[in-house]
Amino acid sequence: MSAPVKALPAVDLDARWALHPQVALRPESFGALLYHFGTRKLSFLKNRTIVAIIESFPQHPDMRSAISAAGIDQSACAPYVRALATLADSKMITKL
Repeated sequence: MSAPVKALPAVDLDARWALHPQVALRPESFGALLYHFGTRKLSFLKNRTIVAIIESFPQHPDMRSAISAAGIDQSACAPYVRALATLADSKMITKL
């Protein structure tokens, strides 16, 4: 019997997003590390495009335009949206 899969909450692509105020992003050769000082959670980002999207949040009015600015076509954005939803669920990024 398999365990139930936890559904991720829908992420609002039309909202402005940012790193959580208690999160530090440290670039690494493989991508980046995210550390949440409140929860003491550590996340490894191995996809440099996700890192670029997160770093560009301050320059964009919403997540959708940050994804688009990273060169990701709307038809190919589903895996990136899932990854960002996971980061939102773990409180690494937050909706403003």
